[in-house]
Amino acid sequence: MTARPDLVVLGAGVSGLSTGIRLAESGARVLVRTAAPPAHTTSALAGAMIGPNLSPPGDPQRAWTDESLRVFGDEPMPGVAWRDGTLAARPAGATPPFAEQTPGFRPLGEDERPAGFGTAFAVRLPLVDMPVYLAYLLERLRDAGGEVRVAPVGSLDEAATVAPVVINCAGLGARTLTGDGELHPVRGPRVVVRNPGLDRFFMEAPMAPTWASIFPHGDHVVLGGGQRHSDDATPDPAEAADIVARCAAVEPALAGVEVLEHTVGLRPGRATPRVEAERRGDALVVHNYGHAGNGVMLSWGCARDAAALALGAVPTA
Repeated sequence: MTARPDLVVLGAGVSGLSTGIRLAESGARVLVRTAAPPAHTTSALAGAMIGPNLSPPGDPQRAWTDESLRVFGDEPMPGVAWRDGTLAARPAGATPPFAEQTPGFRPLGEDERPAGFGTAFAVRLPLVDMPVYLAYLLERLRDAGGEVRVAPVGSLDEAATVAPVVINCAGLGARTLTGDGELHPVRGPRVVVRNPGLDRFFMEAPMAPTWASIFPHGDHVVLGGGQRHSDDATPDPAEAADIVARCAAVEPALAGVEVLEHTVGLRPGRATPRVEAERRGDALVVHNYGHAGNGVMLSWGCARDAAALALGAVPTA
């Protein structure tokens, strides 16, 4: 990129790349500055499943999820596959509000539910193989004229010297850039195993400190889960063994399966995502962070709104 960019996006995870794409495909000159390439961001360690959309009407997260589901449904993308699966909870009880609007929704009878689960229903949702998907997003951004540079900024004021509009998609890094006391790390372990022949996903809800999730992606399966407030990204072998055991209790084919990878991601936890604009001197800063474990699910919806806020300050000529 020889000309000065119109906008600089901070962060090359799923939020930064999605927002950068929306901006670049609108004709803006976009530079992404990042502390790590996409393949080494927290986004690369996501499961990842899109939906179901259980947010109530009027909640911005409902509109953001709807937009992401629309995009994933309308545009075939590498790494994205719509799959049948099961959502389940251990207590018996009413179906969560709005769950019946999920594609493929069907309550499961007692003989269809995994042992120990009192509520379950079948759905059809997109699963995303994140390394493949992030590579696609990076290529799409570059095809639209965007540039990604591994060169983190030290402050929002520094970013404002690069371009007159700054889009803050720095994930947990936004804590340093903004001083946002609501932002905190949520530790999420991830275990990748060889696929013993599974094609249906499984997700236990609601997510307590520990649960079971099974996301098949071709020759491998991503297993979760657990979450707690912690900035410790060190893998714990005992924790990984416990995750595999919990998932094998749901799907016996996983018993004794070969473990290919065990990693821990630090998700940007916040009570609600922050998608808003503020003026800093002559610069406009648009924030798009704090998606916790829902970054992929909210990505295209938040990108749409963040891009709209940013483009309002970019000359169209």
